[in-house]
Amino acid sequence: MIKIHLSRILEEKQMSQAELARQTGIRPSTICCIYNGIAERLNINHIDSICRHLGCNIADLIEYIPENHKS
Repeated sequence: MIKIHLSRILEEKQMSQAELARQTGIRPSTICCIYNGIAERLNINHIDSICRHLGCNIADLIEYIPENHKS
């Protein structure tokens, strides 16, 4: 499973989705999908811009959580 931590990061930085959209030039609807973890695809340029503007690493933004598979 992939977990996106944009909501937590924006909360910590006291920044709104709209402000991030303005700063990055990414459409607000795209930021909203990433924020809510419902984005089906992530654009590398968007991730780069988000990390640059938030001063975070990609590992701070996106986490891979292995699912437990029982045989």
